[in-house]
Amino acid sequence: METTGGPVGYNRDVNPSSPTLRPQETKEHRSVAAVRRAWYVASESGELRSQPLARTILGEPLVLFRDGQGVARALLDRCAHRNVPLSMGEVASGQLQCGYHGWRFDGAGICRHVPGLCGESEGPARRVPSFPCVEAQGYVWVWMDLEHAPGSEPWALPTLDGRYTRVRKTVTFPGSVHATLENALDVPHTAFLHRGYFRGSGTSHELDVVVRRYGDRVEAQYIGEPRPSGLAGLLLAPGGGIVEHYDRFFLPSVGQVEYRLGEKSHFLVTSICTPVTDFETRVYAEVAFRLPFPGWLVRPFIQPIALRIFEQDRVMLQAQTERIERFGGEQFVSTEIDVLGGAIWRLLRAAERGETQSLEEPEERRLKLRT
Repeated sequence: METTGGPVGYNRDVNPSSPTLRPQETKEHRSVAAVRRAWYVASESGELRSQPLARTILGEPLVLFRDGQGVARALLDRCAHRNVPLSMGEVASGQLQCGYHGWRFDGAGICRHVPGLCGESEGPARRVPSFPCVEAQGYVWVWMDLEHAPGSEPWALPTLDGRYTRVRKTVTFPGSVHATLENALDVPHTAFLHRGYFRGSGTSHELDVVVRRYGDRVEAQYIGEPRPSGLAGLLLAPGGGIVEHYDRFFLPSVGQVEYRLGEKSHFLVTSICTPVTDFETRVYAEVAFRLPFPGWLVRPFIQPIALRIFEQDRVMLQAQTERIERFGGEQFVSTEIDVLGGAIWRLLRAAERGETQSLEEPEERRLKLRT
């Protein structure tokens, strides 16, 4: 069944007798959802050292720095005095010092020192907005909604034992967070865009797919899938076999792909997405794997394969974004094998509105997919 309509074209059945949508009907249709009431990764912990670090999340310019105790802090990247970016300054006495006139701000955004001022430095108008900031799992996370206090901890990576090898990489994609997540969890494109690295051998298999939607996440389980062809499949299961395969999305912006073959082989790829702007997404990716042979033997092969796949996706997302801008908006048509895109979009839009849904049992649907 094909669907179209709405910003992304997931919500309305096409009438086969209706005329094709004209180009002007795409105007201003863009799949952008700004979920502010959420934690986002602003940087890796190792990136934040002695100097301030400029970051942008949801179009908001931020400056990160470490205070006198080494605690990560996040302020709006604009000095209250003359609007100069505070990220152009330095950290002095555990406070953020503006590079223009030397005003200094603490981690709460309170002005603590004005050089040359004979009197009190503090004052409500001299404050800089401060964002909740925590450091966890090797990342610096920022809560982006100043009107609502954090109601939860940042999303937690799965706990894995010492048998796993981890590889981390940060990549920026020229696409919306929705497009980036759908791409990360989209099976059909891998046989074409990533042929040779992942699928694309020419042999097709029909799979049963179970899609389960919860209040804050959605997952697809692929049943009866033979080991994917290509270099990535060979690393997962050199001897072949039937794999357990799950693709998952978690609010606000986490994608996860899992492949398992018995107790010996397990790959878990987690992509924590940070929306920099409407059409720029920074992905903090972690590949965690356990194989029948030592991880140090495989690690040198994992990173170049992953980087090549990321680059192929980056090129395609850039082309997609440029074409959307060229036509002034989107005109998407989807089928049921676009398994998770529609569900991800609906969850993002609900979260943007601040709506939460509690489901005692997940909503479940089944479909077939040929890979």
